[in-house]
Parts: sequence; structure tokens; C-alpha cells
Amino acid sequence: MSLTPMQVEKRLLDLSKDIDEAHKDLVASEQVYHTSKAALEIAMARSRMAVAHPDFKLTSVQREDQALTENAEAHMNLALAEAQVKAARANANRIRTQVDIARSISVSVRASMEII
Repeated sequence: MSLTPMQVEKRLLDLSKDIDEAHKDLVASEQVYHTSKAALEIAMARSRMAVAHPDFKLTSVQREDQALTENAEAHMNLALAEAQVKAARANANRIRTQVDIARSISVSVRASMEII
């Protein structure tokens, strides 16, 4: 299959649009992640404060475990948000790799056009 410089340029333009979309997805994922993280930290602090009792001493690990179990939903939301961020980053990297490949093909196509 023979590629023309115009086909390569179109592919590069399409990839540029994909990069823009991936960037938007990454920004949105980062916002969800950091919002979820902050909500979990606040909820954990509230739980630790709620279990504090002057007559009953828990170890720090027990307080952390209790706070975590009381905030399991917030913890799961944070984990899901982190997964979305990682997926968005992976997608952006995939698109960058495709751009690099398209650039290499472009150079090759131009070189072959000069030979003909």
C-alpha cells in the first residue's frame, strides 16, 4: 500500500484532534481524582475524630482501619478516579506514540517521493 503525503498529513491532523480530546479527558479525570482524594481525607479525619474517646484508647492502626471502613465508599471512589487518571494518561501516551509513528512514515513517504 502506498501512502501519499496528503494521507499522512490527514492522519497527523486526526491524531492532533485525538490528543486534544485525550487531554480534555485527562484534565477531567484529574479533577475527579483530586476531588475524591480530598473528600476521602476529610471523611477519614472526621471518622478519626469521632472515634476519639478519653477513656478508650485505640492504636493508630485501629483508628485508621475504623476510619477506612467507615469511609469505604469514598475510598472506592478515589480508587476508581485514580484508575480513570491512569487510563487517560495511557491513552494520551498511545496517541503520542501514533503521532511519532505517523511522523516517521511521513519522512519515509517524502523520501520515497524524492527518489521517484
